[in-house]
Amino acid sequence: MADRVCPHWVGYLLINPLRKLFENPNKILRPFVQEGMTVLEPGCGMGYFTLPLARMVGPKGRIVALDIQPKMLTALRRRAQRAGLLDIIELRHIEDDGLGVKDLSGKVDFAAALHVVHEVPGQSSFFTEVWQALKQGSKFLFVEPKGHVSQDQFAESVAVAEKVGFVSEALSKKVGGRVALLIKKTK
Repeated sequence: MADRVCPHWVGYLLINPLRKLFENPNKILRPFVQEGMTVLEPGCGMGYFTLPLARMVGPKGRIVALDIQPKMLTALRRRAQRAGLLDIIELRHIEDDGLGVKDLSGKVDFAAALHVVHEVPGQSSFFTEVWQALKQGSKFLFVEPKGHVSQDQFAESVAVAEKVGFVSEALSKKVGGRVALLIKKTK
């Protein structure tokens, strides 16, 4: 799996503020996130999306940020501490046996996997764990980079998510990359 994962040093490039010019977290996520929500973010990296999410959910909300790389979580912890958001963000290290979110079953209001699913070897297990964590009717925004993921590969991933029980919903506005908005429906 390590050869599929973005090296931790790339995380420093990904948190560059200039990235907001073409991928603004507030514009992408604000339509889905409200104060007080619990948000699951697998593949959080150094927190490019995590910190804005924490500001959106506010002090009564919670972000559960997951990553497989301890160095990414360490950098995110430092950034969250400096931003005064560490109390809102729960950092979790992903182990080889899954996301480790069984305790969140049916408790998550929104999930976002941004530029990460192409790195996941067991997509069926990944989508199943996210589906189980979400509340009934909750949304899951799934975005992949066009440079790494072909349209066919993306369609295959969406098909896996739908097989798990997600239903695709049309997006009302454009989000960069390959994007699916998935809804948790009853199996």
